[in-house]
Amino acid sequence: MIKRTALWISTMRLKTLPLSVSGIIIASCLAEFNGVFTWPIFILAILTTLSFQILSNLANDYGDGVKGTDNDDRLGPERAIQSGKITPNEMFQAIKINILISIGLAFSLVFNAFGVNYFLLTLIFFLLGIFSVVSAIRYTVGDGAYGYKGLGDVFVFVFFGLISVVGCYVLFAKTIDHVVFLPACAIGLLSTAVLNLNNMRDIVSDEKSNKITLAVKMGAKNAKRYHYFLIGGAIFISLLFGILYYTSPYNFIFVLAYIPLVIHLIKVNKTTNPKDLNPELKKVALTTFFMAILMGVGYIL
Repeated sequence: MIKRTALWISTMRLKTLPLSVSGIIIASCLAEFNGVFTWPIFILAILTTLSFQILSNLANDYGDGVKGTDNDDRLGPERAIQSGKITPNEMFQAIKINILISIGLAFSLVFNAFGVNYFLLTLIFFLLGIFSVVSAIRYTVGDGAYGYKGLGDVFVFVFFGLISVVGCYVLFAKTIDHVVFLPACAIGLLSTAVLNLNNMRDIVSDEKSNKITLAVKMGAKNAKRYHYFLIGGAIFISLLFGILYYTSPYNFIFVLAYIPLVIHLIKVNKTTNPKDLNPELKKVALTTFFMAILMGVGYIL
């Protein structure tokens, strides 16, 4: 029983969770700065985001597993269906349970934020919640999976960046504030960089399995250049945010996150074996989480 529980926890890929809540953290800090932060919305937003990320992780394991994309050619960690420790039917049942949990949390979050006083916002966010569930599943599941058509980067930027930061702020403030857009773009670019690293690592096995990611479309050389753009763009945009919305020297403590990012770019530039990119995934994900905290906290100090 303990081993089985540990297996399911491992399948949820807990290492991916800090990255998923990065946008929630910075949006919440901006909400606190503007005097609209509340703990219930923050807690429910965190739980809802975590449920969406776990759903996405399970669906990715299922989709890539049944398609045969996760095979011996893959350089990343062995997944559950690939290992044979969890059957496709068991994973499918877990996905259905997680869908119910995600929808329940999302509805609780929306009602807590808007109640019955903001009908249009309630409707928009209900639809957004359903769209999020469908998108989490359709990344790898089904014949028209968008992750197999080079569209994964777009969805990651939109969901981890724009929707995460802007959407979370609206839950607090009931309106959009221009202050959230630059942080949203910065977090979105860094989150997309994590996906691109994953795709660069698996570029050979993905191409063999007909999983046409953006990295596969561009080729290894251009995928690296694209990666420099993502990281460099995030650094530039976050620095621009610090300058344009300056309130105190504490605003710039997030530049500490530039150190691991620059070291990471040097590592990627020197890397010739795709397998060596695997450790960099965790580094960029945690650095994004670290930067989100510093950008947010630095703004309210």
